[in-house]
Amino acid sequence: MNLESPKVTVEKNPQEVFDFLSDVKNFERLMPENISKFEVLGDDKFLFALKGMPEIILKKTETVAPHKIVLGAAGGKLDFSLTGDIQESGTNQSAVKLTFEGDFNPMMAMMIKGPISKFIETLVSNMPKAI
Repeated sequence: MNLESPKVTVEKNPQEVFDFLSDVKNFERLMPENISKFEVLGDDKFLFALKGMPEIILKKTETVAPHKIVLGAAGGKLDFSLTGDIQESGTNQSAVKLTFEGDFNPMMAMMIKGPISKFIETLVSNMPKAI
């Protein structure tokens, strides 16, 4: 299952956006309002939970400065990744898009598609204010 967020424009250069996303504690500022738990577990790993959903641990698995950062599921039963693509879109401007990729059975994919789409849209839409 592949889901993409809309692109947003951030009034920062790609390196500044990349640096912000590289620091996992900054993801707390991007989370939706219905977050029930957020905990930094290390320099490259954090745990979060949304109300009514299980806890999820994300770990930085790949970085290509200043254009790409990949977070993958660390532990748990679900295998997925969340990729941030950062492109220069003008002087001191970046276009940012998030892509969610996971391998799920059809029933699970049907159940999580809506909540995951809304989640990644919230993350990306909070970026212009947070960075």
